[in-house]
Parts: sequence; structure tokens; C-alpha cells
Amino acid sequence: MEIWINPACSKCRGAVALLDAEGADYTVRRYLEDVPTPDEIRAVLERLGLEPWDITRTQEADAKELGVKSWPRDDDSRERWITALAEHPKLIQRPIITADDGTAVVARTDDAVREALSR
Repeated sequence: MEIWINPACSKCRGAVALLDAEGADYTVRRYLEDVPTPDEIRAVLERLGLEPWDITRTQEADAKELGVKSWPRDDDSRERWITALAEHPKLIQRPIITADDGTAVVARTDDAVREALSR
């Protein structure tokens, strides 16, 4: 199990605390420092069952500067979104936990963290 975090994020700190409390075996990826490649983002999206726009933090300054809210959300634009996430990792929703069963979850709630633990 791996968790992508930004240590400055309270949701990330809460998810890590819950994993620790549950005695989970996991690795931490500080994704702002160890930036995911486009291929890694594609793989996580597949595991999540989501599209790149589903995990994009559209209120971030970088998102506003790029104008992502106005970008099309279709197959033809998918790579543009993935490239933006790779080039501007602050735009990636957090935390993301990749579960041992090959799935993943955006773990913004305790219930979502527990769901990942149960997989």
C-alpha cells in the first residue's frame, strides 16, 4: 500500500495517522517532491476508475492560471489533463492510497482510508 501525500495537508496527516493507528504497512510518497510521471498518473487513474479531471484541484492557483475549468472533459483532452497534473503536481487531489488489491481511493475521509485498508 502506498499513500501519496502533501505533508502540509491536514487530510493527508489525518490519513497517515489513521493508517498508523490501524497498524497498516504502507509507504509514503511525497508527490510534490517525487512527482508522478504521466504513466504513473494514468495507472493511478485506472486503479481509481476516474478521469484526470476528477482528481484535479481546480481551485489551486496553478489551475486558475492554466484555465483548467474551461478545458473539455473528453477523451481527446485526457492527455492534456494528465500532462498538466504531471507538470503541476499541486493540482493532484490528495491523499491517494493505492490498495494492495490493485485498486486505489482518494482518501479524504476516515471512511475512505478504512475502505482502502479493507481491500
